[in-house]
Amino acid sequence: MRRCSRVRCSGSAEVAATAARTRPRLVLETLLILGISLGKSAVYSILNIINRLTYQVPLSEQTSTMNSAVTPDRPWLDLAYQLANNLLPFCAPFLAIYLLWRIWPPGPSPWRAIGLDGRRVGRDIALGVGLALLILGPALGFYLLARQLGINTTIVMADLGSDWWTIPMYCLAAFQNGFLEEVVMIGYLTTRWRQSGWHPGAAIAVSALIRGSYHLYQGFGGFISNLVFGLLLGWLYQRTRRLWPLVIAHTVIDITAFVGYSLLAGVVGWL
Repeated sequence: MRRCSRVRCSGSAEVAATAARTRPRLVLETLLILGISLGKSAVYSILNIINRLTYQVPLSEQTSTMNSAVTPDRPWLDLAYQLANNLLPFCAPFLAIYLLWRIWPPGPSPWRAIGLDGRRVGRDIALGVGLALLILGPALGFYLLARQLGINTTIVMADLGSDWWTIPMYCLAAFQNGFLEEVVMIGYLTTRWRQSGWHPGAAIAVSALIRGSYHLYQGFGGFISNLVFGLLLGWLYQRTRRLWPLVIAHTVIDITAFVGYSLLAGVVGWL
C-alpha cells in the first residue's frame, strides 16, 4: 500500500479541519439570510394565519390582497412606493450570491455554480416556460378546490388601479418574486446546506417547508400548493443544476396570475 507524503496528508487534514470549522458558520449564514428575507416572511405569515383562525370570520370568507395600492389618490407617489417594494427585495438574493463568492465558494463563479450564468439561454427559457404551462392549470384548480373546502382565503392578486405603469409593475413584482425565492430558497440554501453536509433530499424538503410557511397568510391551500411547488422545483434543480428555468417559470406563473386577474376579475365571477 502506498503511503501518502507527510505534506499531502497534512494538507488533506488541514482542509478537512477547515471544512469542519466552516460548516456550522455556513448554517448560521443561511439562518441570517433567511432572517432578513423569506424566513422573516414565514414568521409573520404564521402569525397571520393564527390571527385569521382566531378571528370571528371563517377563513374561507376572508381575503388576502397582493400588489395593493398604498396611496391610490396620488398615483405618482404610489408608483414610488411600488418601485421601492419591488426593488429593495433584490438585495437579499444578491447578498446571497455575494456570500457564495466570498465565503467558501462552491466554484470559480457563483453564478455558474448555482446555474444563473448565460450558457444555455434558449434551453433555460424553453424549460422555464414549459414548466410554467404545466403548473398553471393544476395550481388554479387546487386554489379553487381549497376555497371550496374552506381552507383558503380568497386571493386578490392585483389591486393597483389602472395607471399606465400598473402592468409593468405587475411584471416587475413577478420577476422580483421569482428571482428572490428561487435564488435564496433553491440556489443558495441547497448549495450552502450541501456544503454543510446535509443530504440533498433534506435540503430540498426543508426549503420547501419554509416556502410553504411564508405562504400561510393565504391559508392552508397556499401552504400545501407552495410546499409541493418547492419540492418539484428542488427536485428539478438537483437534476439540471440550472436555476434560470425556475426563475423564469416562477415569473411566468406570477405574471399570468397578476395580469390575468387585473384583466378578468370584473368579468369572471369565480376569481
